[in-house]
Parts: sequence; structure tokens; C-alpha cells
Amino acid sequence: MSCQKAALELNTGSQPGPKSPERTEGVTACEDDGTGLLENQLTVGDFVKIQKAFESPEPRQIICMSREDFMQKMTEIVGWGTKEEYGELFDKVDVAQDGFINWDKLTSFILLELYEQDERAKTTVVPQWEDLEFLPVKHKDIIQKLIFLKSSSHYLTISKEDATKFKHLWVTSLVSLENVNKIAVAFTSKEICFYDLLSKEEFACQYKLQGLKGTPICMDYWYDPLDANESILSFGDITGKVQAIVFTAALISLFDWPASACEDGEATMTINWAELLSGCHKCCHILEHTLHHGDWVRQVTYKASLDAIISSTTSNTNTVVLAWREKPKKHLNMTSFHIAQGIHAFDYHSRLNLIATAGINNKVCLWNPYVVSKPVGVLWGHSASVIAVQFFVERKQLFSFSKDKVLRLWDIQHQLSIQRIACSFPKSQEFRCLFHFDEAHGRLFISFNNQLALLAMKSEASNRVKSHEKAVTCVLYNSILKQDNTNEDPDD
Repeated sequence: MSCQKAALELNTGSQPGPKSPERTEGVTACEDDGTGLLENQLTVGDFVKIQKAFESPEPRQIICMSREDFMQKMTEIVGWGTKEEYGELFDKVDVAQDGFINWDKLTSFILLELYEQDERAKTTVVPQWEDLEFLPVKHKDIIQKLIFLKSSSHYLTISKEDATKFKHLWVTSLVSLENVNKIAVAFTSKEICFYDLLSKEEFACQYKLQGLKGTPICMDYWYDPLDANESILSFGDITGKVQAIVFTAALISLFDWPASACEDGEATMTINWAELLSGCHKCCHILEHTLHHGDWVRQVTYKASLDAIISSTTSNTNTVVLAWREKPKKHLNMTSFHIAQGIHAFDYHSRLNLIATAGINNKVCLWNPYVVSKPVGVLWGHSASVIAVQFFVERKQLFSFSKDKVLRLWDIQHQLSIQRIACSFPKSQEFRCLFHFDEAHGRLFISFNNQLALLAMKSEASNRVKSHEKAVTCVLYNSILKQDNTNEDPDD
């Protein structure tokens, strides 16, 4: 590509509202923003007056007011607002309908209102982006996976032809085992190799898992942040089988070393899949199901909040399967979503308890994991098949990317498209796309076959008011003047 920048087409003005052209059919987005409510117009001075009204001359005595008392006293003390407005405020505070409120109840309500306003504000913030940057990569074939290595703060990419470096066939997938400083790489030779990142030899193979019945083409890894010994490597293959290795002593060893073997960090231990199925490895066990019936498993992941393995295919039957772990957590109970024309990908938001699916039929659907009959929301706007979705977790927004190289950002609450970016990748009908949003660092990676592009979020800190030009190094309180004195670093 001759130009290193992409043409970005931003709908920065398409905020949620009754006139938004991106509005989802059947969804009313014109809601009162709350600025006209009494509680949102009260000033700090007003709250000081209200607090004094609730203060008792007797220590530890709590003043309570009935609805009539509150309406009468507030109109007199604050000096503005109608009795009806203060009556409505009283009703909101008195959720339990006790017939009275006190200062603690009032302040708890106001703090909750402020928190909810802040949450609503986050969902309507449209990120601003730097120019799309194409990164220099040495891959000659399709990029299969991109991961972030926390241990080194680097990104690692792998492509199909990288398999020749390991004397195998093609690479199909890659995951990072952060808790044990390893990476796992899947190959078309029906093998999964585990490489030690801390080894003296670069990418030394520590374990080689062989004898799989089908070629694994997608993988995912999870570990328990409270007990890093507990972890799960899940993968799906071309036969429609979903399998997972549940590790119970990961920090000690992923697999049991044979008694005759010398546990040398530089040696490679070969493990046969049949050994794991037989249960002879005491530090791990296997979970599996074949509900996808011969369809290629396109994506798989384990979600701890559901305690379930989620997998998907492009088939319109058993499109998304949730395999719930049952006690003693060595058995699976399956439920399925049947989605017309199938999907390319999915993502799950634990706090919203929603699964988003990238439909081949141009639609992004939102599903409750416990309701398989129909989606709870449908996002319309793409003109081509949707090939990737990923939640912007903190803002409760959703990215989607379609085959015509259009990126959309959605407001989940109102089910509206709030931003559209057209990426000028090379014209091609057939291409493989990798989509990865690193939320912690505000970096969105999109690959086009062997090309890798970066879309970085602009820092929002520049909009904040700063009291100093340089970093603050010291803060002292002057009790006489009742003010703070600060020093800044002159060499910063």
C-alpha cells in the first residue's frame, strides 16, 4: 500500500437521539437526560442548608422527616423549588416506603444518582482515534493470532508459514499462558506445543501434545487470578469437537513427568492425547463434547462467571454452544443457540451478561446466555457480513467489523451505532481478518491477511484541567492559611 494512512469516515455527530440515522428499529433513544430534575439542580450551598435541617442539637440523635415535613421545610430552607418537586424527591429516596427519610438516606440516593449519571456518560463517549498505522511485519502468510505478553509488555503475532520454523506444517492458533510464562501453539499436524518463555533457548518446546483426532484451529486459555494453579486450555477442531484441559497444579507442572524422565527445563516431554483421556495425569483432566457435529469450530473460550465453555461455528444449527460445567466439574451440560446463516465470531460481557454474535446475515445479535429462543437485541447497520465483534467492557460499548472493512461502535444501552470508521484496506473479495482490541492500552489491531494495522485511541487526559505544567512531587497543607502548597519537578 502506497499510503500509510487510512481514510477514516467518522460519524462523530451520530450521538443517541431521536433523529439519529443509525437508530435500531423499535428502540426509543429519546430519553430525558435528567438535567431538569430537582436533585440535579441542587447546588453545594443547597445541600449545606438541607444538611443543617437534618442536624439535631442532641448528639447521636437522628432527625427523620415525613413527606409533608420534608416538602414544607425544604421549600422554606432552600428557597426555591415547588412542594411537588420535593415530594417527588422524597418518594425516590424512600424506596422502602417507610414514610420517613433522614440525611443518610438522602445522601445515599444522591451518591447513587451521581454514580449512575457517570456510568451513563461513559456509554455515550465516542473515542477519538489516531490515524490508522500499518505496522512493519515480516509475515508472508495470513496472520493467525495476536497476543499481548504481560511479562515483556510486547505483542506476539504468528502466521501460517511460521510453522516451518518449528519443522511442522501450518500454524493454526496461539495462546499465552500468562500464569506459567508459556505460550501454546497449535499445528495442522494435530499437535499442540508448549514453549517456555523463560528458557535459555529462545522458544524452547517444553511439552508436545500429540495424537489429537482432529486438527485444532482455535484455542483459548484462562487461569484463576485468585489461584493461578487452576487454569483451562480450551480448543476446537475441524471435526466439530470442543475439548478442554483443566489444569489443577499449573504452577508446579502442567503435566505429570514420567518417573524415569529427568525434569530438565530444556528437555521436551511428549504426551499422547490418549494418556490424558485415560486419566493417568493426576494434575489435569479432560472435558469434551461433539455437539457441533462435523462443523469447524471457529471460536472457543471459557468464561468463569458462567463456568461454561462457549464455542461457535458458521452452521445455522448448534451455532453457539454453551457447555456448562457440572459438579464435580468433570461433566458438561449443553445448551445451543440456532442462528440463521451462522456466525463468524462472538464475545461475552460478564457484567452485562450478554453474548454478542457477528452474523453472516449482516446482523449483530445480543443474547442472554440463559435464553436460547431469541436474541434480546439486534443491531442493524452493517451492509456486509459481520466478521468480528468485541466488547469495550468499561464503557459498555461494542465494536463490530464487517467484510466491507467498516468498523462500527455501538451504544449497548440504546442499541445504536455511535461511530463508523471505513478502513481503506486493499480491495479483495477473499481475505482473512484478525480483530483484537487491547482495552487496557487503548489499541485496536486489525489484520488484512499478512498486513497488520493499528488504530490507537487518543488520550483523554488532555481534556482534564491541570494545575501544574510538570509532575507534582510534593503536597503540604498550611494550617494557618488553610490551603495546600505544591511543588513540581523542575527536571521533568
